[in-house]
Amino acid sequence: MGKKLWLFGLLMLALLIFVACSDKDSEGDAEDTNPGKAETGDENDRTLTIAIGADMVTFDVHDHINTSTEAIHVNMFNYLVKRDNETGEIVPDLAESFENIDDYTWEFKLKEGVTFHNGDELTSADVKYSLERVAYGEELRDYTNYNQIKEVEIIDDYTFRIITHEPEPVLLNRISRIASGILPSKYIEENGFDHFLENPIGTGPFQFVEWVRDDRIVFEVYDDYFGGKNPDWDKLVFRIIPENSTRVSELLTGGVDIAVNVPPADWERVENHEGTYLAQETSNRTLMIFLRSTEGYPTSDQRVREALDLAIDNGAIVESLLGGAGVPTITRVAPGNFGFAEHLYDTYNYDPERAKELLEEAGYPDGFEMTFHSPRGRYLQDAEIAEMVAGMWAQIGVTANIEFMEWSNFVELRNAKENKDAYLLGLGNSMFDAANALDYYSATRFEGETDYRNDELEELLAAAMSNMDPKERSEQYVRAQEIIAEDVAHIVLHQESINIGVSERINYTPTMDEMIYVETITKK
Repeated sequence: MGKKLWLFGLLMLALLIFVACSDKDSEGDAEDTNPGKAETGDENDRTLTIAIGADMVTFDVHDHINTSTEAIHVNMFNYLVKRDNETGEIVPDLAESFENIDDYTWEFKLKEGVTFHNGDELTSADVKYSLERVAYGEELRDYTNYNQIKEVEIIDDYTFRIITHEPEPVLLNRISRIASGILPSKYIEENGFDHFLENPIGTGPFQFVEWVRDDRIVFEVYDDYFGGKNPDWDKLVFRIIPENSTRVSELLTGGVDIAVNVPPADWERVENHEGTYLAQETSNRTLMIFLRSTEGYPTSDQRVREALDLAIDNGAIVESLLGGAGVPTITRVAPGNFGFAEHLYDTYNYDPERAKELLEEAGYPDGFEMTFHSPRGRYLQDAEIAEMVAGMWAQIGVTANIEFMEWSNFVELRNAKENKDAYLLGLGNSMFDAANALDYYSATRFEGETDYRNDELEELLAAAMSNMDPKERSEQYVRAQEIIAEDVAHIVLHQESINIGVSERINYTPTMDEMIYVETITKK
């Protein structure tokens, strides 16, 4: 019996030692794979997480015309010059200085010591590669905004000249926006552009870590940024959350620090919540419905386009869906932009009875059926707006079958020019000049996509493009807007507002261009 007790005691002692060791090993593993509470808190405290409604389109800075994509790009790429959002002036970025030599020529000098994220130094060769790629690449989405550039002439490693085909009144505006990010020519030449798209590098304050499509885009701070290492954030995460309610919930529960496109129904909730506030600003974006002018579509008839426009009560959309935070308009050139046509702003057309008459005149007394493409989550209340517009069209006998699409699929549809009768689209204007907004209506820009053309408009746009007389150029752009409105080239709904939910732990003020400049987002 004594022997059995002795063996039992020995077994229990071994078991206790085993359990103790196991517990110790478990604690050790936990320390390796899951930092302690204080360390986790520190990491989270230096991570900025932003919830956006649509995924980025590409890392090719030249092959998109998408503001939400550029809002991400601005944190890893730099322009030669940039627009000061407070004064509206063009100020240096990568360039140390710039000088207008003549109507065709600007000379720039780069800041020395600027490096890409792989350590290569920025030189004039990178500028030449970047600007000439988009100026010569007819297949690129932003080609028409840069084909005014004839060449970039290198003077030395840090000095170069941009030479244009014709006098260029807005060159500085043009190179301070989408498609002006400077690319690493040596890195791309050595590895190929496909490699760059998978492993992009720039000169910006944050460098790429990973992109999980339709889920997240992750960056980390770049220690050697020429503007100085970011003092507040080590990590930057953009989370793609298309559903408005989910974005707001993530903000309120602390899952994200910033949530874009907060719907009016949640404004008071966000503002009154203990840990969040609502940041608002007027956007330089206008929401529109683009219509096919292509032969064979009902909308190729100007009377049909006008009828569809007259059926929409823009004021009701702004009040009921946007909480009054929007301005009905007939032009996409907004206040604060050069060439603004004030008489076409803060007004709209609405006459459903006249709309019915026009449909009958056009040969559609009983209306017709059409396809209406709409993104979901890209713009403020976009899905709800599409549904409300379809309901208004139904009142004049037009049946609009709405096809809701994820943003990436919507962009692919347009790029492939496979869009049908109509699509909902919001367009900003990062140049803050009518040249950028109205270039959309040149026949070559939308060939195969909407096929709208007006010869008088073509002449006006061509003349204004190289007109160095500001007064005359403004008058040309105002007349161009009048023609577009008369033709109902598209339906303009309203100028948007920016409504962003923000954590109380940070300071953030939105800007009219809708860029998300993380350098300006600071911890309290």
